Amino acid sequence: MPLAGTGTIVTPAADAARGVGAFNVIQLEHAQAIVAGAEAVGAPVVLQLSENAVRYHGALTPIASAVLATARTASVPVAVHLDHATSADLVTEAVELGFSSVMFDASVLPCEENVRATAEVVARCHAAGVWVEAELGEVGGKDGVHAPGARTDPAEAAAFVAATGVDALAVAVGTSHAMLTRDAVLDFDLIAGLRAAVPVPLVLHGSSGVADEHLTRAVEHGMTKVNIATHLNQVFTGAVRRTLDDDPSLVDTRRYLGSGRTAMAAEVTRLLRVLKAPTA
Repeated sequence: MPLAGTGTIVTPAADAARGVGAFNVIQLEHAQAIVAGAEAVGAPVVLQLSENAVRYHGALTPIASAVLATARTASVPVAVHLDHATSADLVTEAVELGFSSVMFDASVLPCEENVRATAEVVARCHAAGVWVEAELGEVGGKDGVHAPGARTDPAEAAAFVAATGVDALAVAVGTSHAMLTRDAVLDFDLIAGLRAAVPVPLVLHGSSGVADEHLTRAVEHGMTKVNIATHLNQVFTGAVRRTLDDDPSLVDTRRYLGSGRTAMAAEVTRLLRVLKAPTA
């Protein structure tokens, strides 16, 4: 299937009050697991590569080429998204490689500089037909930059979208990045207020720390694109640990990475149901 546009997945889901799973890739096995999990439930999905993952691989092109190829061989619509890019040059590279969308994160800058930098990226990406997500305010726990108690003001969010022309907005409503426990407390009234004020789909970052029932409620109150990374890494790593513990002599990486891939695929399928993902 051809690579899907992120907007063609997220916008209809927002209109239908459905959630879209956006899951981060580090190794090829992650991309394969996410696609297999989406195919099992017949739902579209977004594969995400973060700037940190690119740094781990040393360059964007090798891992991006594998992820793009995996997306194009899927039997369900799959988009490929650059997540939390702070470098405009990295955004340009992703666009040239054929990514469906990018998330440009200038949230550490003062508001006026964030608006200016984001608007410039939006103009370049839109000229290439690429969908853009950005962030206003702070989402907790990311590299010591963001305050865990941060909240996005609906009026400021609406003004930011109008000034930048972004296609989706990541907002702060109670989550924190890289949580290992699922006990984040979401502000559902704020989510509903943001959905009413902001004319583009809302994005929930740090969703690994959110319990299943609260993920569903977040979607029902107006969240659409839901980013999950750490939780799926826990599932993958847990399966690998169990496999290695069961057979200390095991050295074939296919066997233990394969167990992680299988476990992660099953969890992707489950999460897509939790998020009320649209299905064919």
